Amino acid sequence: MNPIIREARAEDRPFIEEIARLTWGGEDYLARVFDEWIKDGNFYVLEVDGKVIGTAKLTLLPGKVGWLEGLRVHPDYRGRGYGRLIHNFMLDRGEKLAEKGVIEALEFATYFLNRESIAMARKEGFSVMAKFFNLGAKVDSFQPEEAEPVEIGREDLTLGIIPLGWKFVHRGEEALEWLRKNGEAYEVSGFKFLATRDGGIFTPLSTGLGCIRAMLPAMAWVARESGREEFEMMLPGGMKPVLPGLRRLGLSLWDETEEPNVLVFRRKLV
Repeated sequence: MNPIIREARAEDRPFIEEIARLTWGGEDYLARVFDEWIKDGNFYVLEVDGKVIGTAKLTLLPGKVGWLEGLRVHPDYRGRGYGRLIHNFMLDRGEKLAEKGVIEALEFATYFLNRESIAMARKEGFSVMAKFFNLGAKVDSFQPEEAEPVEIGREDLTLGIIPLGWKFVHRGEEALEWLRKNGEAYEVSGFKFLATRDGGIFTPLSTGLGCIRAMLPAMAWVARESGREEFEMMLPGGMKPVLPGLRRLGLSLWDETEEPNVLVFRRKLV
């Protein structure tokens, strides 16, 4: 039977949960966002012989950006070209949305060692738009300090590209509204930071080493209140000179690289 790519349906949940369980050591977020993605639309699955073996999502972000995420292939079906098949489908979907004026560019983020994805992106005309460090920390490395929920304003968006989890938006009024709607903002000691709604990933809105030192106990508090033992932080690639200081604060990098480990790609469509 030929593979079929179609819109995801509620009854696909067991297949999606199986793929998530077999991805990233069972820590894949796919199952957690399933209902949200079904509701949002532009969520596709690849079906072979009645079994869903792949997924991909296109999310509309501020600035007429089509954000590509959730590209997965079941481990038992990898190496057969299915990843390329659904990747090409999503590119074609992006082109069609661009023709309708819905988006003007496709963007996505990936880990710096995801060589297959990076090679495929470059071949398809994507280029690196921004680089970030994703650092991890343990809640019990800090004495959690309660953070105060606040509302951010345009003046708080000091970065040109602002992360919220593994999505990145371009600074502007539309982005500000999107961040307010999709994330949480907190303040401690006069410093503000963003948090994903699940309390797992944080973005400091002031990026000096002293600022981050002041914010870490509050981030640990938010993570702990969300039932987490660990949390992550996204920092711009320009923070490389202070990596030793960040490590002394209790932060660590996957694979202990000295280079930014998150690459944000962009392909302009119009």
